[in-house]
Amino acid sequence: QVQLVESGGGLVQTGASLRLACAASGRTLSGYHIAWFRQAPGKEREFVAAISRSGGGTNYANSLKGRFAASRDNTKNTVYLQMNTLKPEDTAVYYCAASSSVFVAPALASSYDYWGQGTQVTVSS
Repeated sequence: QVQLVESGGGLVQTGASLRLACAASGRTLSGYHIAWFRQAPGKEREFVAAISRSGGGTNYANSLKGRFAASRDNTKNTVYLQMNTLKPEDTAVYYCAASSSVFVAPALASSYDYWGQGTQVTVSS
């Protein structure tokens, strides 16, 4: 088992940047693929990004490519989501999730067994 805690959310203006962090405890993060999802009120949970155990493989929602980037520092048991040029439609609760399975279907929520509590990102105009 692994426990995940997201941080770094907040209230920012359109065009700003944020870096979210997903810190793991209970087990080294290097054993898990990590994904970021987000959910806005009244909407389905949406895939944002995923990163493989080693960090060598990444996947992004097509609409977010070029603005969002996932990275990881396994020595610190932390995965990051850099979010640039934020827009109001990025407003959501952002969750990180972990899977020890092979990195085959990174965009599917069902691929992940462990979830954090989420961190709120609000983008105003």
